[in-house]
Amino acid sequence: MPDTTLDVVADQIFDMVVLPGGLPGADYLNNDPRIHDILTRTQEAGNYTAAICAAPKVLANAGLLEGKQATSYPGILDKMDLPQVDVNLQPVIRDERVITSRGPGTAMDFALELIEVLVGRAKRDEVEAGLVR
Repeated sequence: MPDTTLDVVADQIFDMVVLPGGLPGADYLNNDPRIHDILTRTQEAGNYTAAICAAPKVLANAGLLEGKQATSYPGILDKMDLPQVDVNLQPVIRDERVITSRGPGTAMDFALELIEVLVGRAKRDEVEAGLVR
């Protein structure tokens, strides 16, 4: 159960907004203008946006991937007409303040990248050490 509704927090500025992947969830996010507004305001504030699996298409449709490198689940970004986006196959890409990841198999690396961005490399290393990779 969520702690609150989107309408209650829609005007807030967040340190980071992370979009979960999967379909049709990414489509629902993409079709909600409130989500695009929150993402745009987050970027304009100099904060982070992140998305995994199918959700990077929401960042693309909000105009947040232009001039950046990004990745997504196969067949999502690479099938869109995005001439200003360098789409590649890396598991996780951080380009300035935008973070994208490919899918379920890259979720742990994505999470570690988010930890590093939010609380630093030392905390990432601490968490990663406990994962016994």
